[in-house]
Amino acid sequence: MKSFNQLVRHEGNHDLFLAVEMSVAALSSGHPFHIHTEGLRGTGKTTILRSAASILPPITRIKGCLYNCDPEQPHCPGHRGLSIQQIEAIGREEIPCPFLEISHGAKIGTIVGSIDLAKLTDPSQPMAALLPGTIPQAHRGIIFVDEINRLADASPEIADVLLDVMGTKPGRIQIEESGLPTVEMPVQVAVWAASNPDEEPGALSQIRKQLSDRFDMAVGMGRPSEVQSVLEILMSRSSRSGQQPSITSKCIPSIHVNDITVDDDTQKLLAAIYVDYGLESLRAIEAMETAAKLNALLNGQDRVSTNDISQIVPLVLSHRADPATIANILKYLRNFGELNKSSLADNFAAGNIPVDAARQSRCINPPHCTTKSRLADWWGRVREKLSRQNNENKKETTTQRSKSGSAENRAAGSGSGGKQIADPTQVNIIAPPNVAAPLSRLSLDEFVNTDEKFRSDR
Repeated sequence: MKSFNQLVRHEGNHDLFLAVEMSVAALSSGHPFHIHTEGLRGTGKTTILRSAASILPPITRIKGCLYNCDPEQPHCPGHRGLSIQQIEAIGREEIPCPFLEISHGAKIGTIVGSIDLAKLTDPSQPMAALLPGTIPQAHRGIIFVDEINRLADASPEIADVLLDVMGTKPGRIQIEESGLPTVEMPVQVAVWAASNPDEEPGALSQIRKQLSDRFDMAVGMGRPSEVQSVLEILMSRSSRSGQQPSITSKCIPSIHVNDITVDDDTQKLLAAIYVDYGLESLRAIEAMETAAKLNALLNGQDRVSTNDISQIVPLVLSHRADPATIANILKYLRNFGELNKSSLADNFAAGNIPVDAARQSRCINPPHCTTKSRLADWWGRVREKLSRQNNENKKETTTQRSKSGSAENRAAGSGSGGKQIADPTQVNIIAPPNVAAPLSRLSLDEFVNTDEKFRSDR
């Protein structure tokens, strides 16, 4: 398999390369960043994610620890209670960053952990012990789940485990076996996943929306649309010439993501986007802030700008909001950036916050508006809409009357079309021939038909 730096980049996979670089940079800072890519089969999703193992930075662990304990912060049952001197006596070792995979047919015991049969059946010294599964062994590394939509559909119990692992940062995992005490420990892994939403059982967001929301980014994978891109892919299969320069130093910067500054006014801007555009999950705004910091980090900046937010919005919100909302947020940020020639603080203080995009979407609470002005603005738009609908109804009613010769036909036409409201003063109301009587006053024969009555009626 080709390394990450040898793969051809084109307009269809650009976003996935960016997401992988962000996740690797976050991992080197000790911050898991989960990514999910969706696209048609054969577009190279799995190839890109698997090849990224070649750029992952090595980790240092306590020597021989299957849980990859950090010597500075041991977390496994065997090492978390040891002193610094005891850890140094055991020793340290550097290993490649863990990159483990979970298939859609995996079993819960191999994922979480189970009884170590080798120790249990040891004739010299048998003992009951736990054997860590894939997730505990991937601590401080990557877990790749191919066809995650099939896994979520066929193995809901494994999906529940991933929810716990991805729910917080770091996540948590619990290993349970009969006869042994329950072991619970933190686990710090970045989950990478791929799926094809056009094949059974469908998109992950339709199968397990809660799991879909756990991913910080959802990246669409497209086909190359340029002949030159396809030609480069074909040439790269037989030649390694023209390799791209290594981006390892770019993905492993000298500073951490936590060192990137997000000032108060930028956080106010993110909060306004969350509230005004009706985003459901708080994870959306948290992922947006983290992704903007990572984008600034990869571009060599020490501060998040509006441009950083604009670049990551489609990747963070593609699985959380509809395309119209994303487009309006981007327009909002564009207008905001144009006003940002002085400073964010001056714009907030002066109330120079663009609201055109907000008024065209669900956003009805621009950041600078007071309650009174928001109410006046809302009522003005409601009156305008009602007036417009009333004029349309009058025109339709006039047209309908000219085509119909009776009030009954006009009422029927408005009801069947679903677009007109019948004028109640013009409808001919016909009352029933007799006054209705309650069932308690009727005899059984009057409202229940029997076989004998049917035969007699014939």
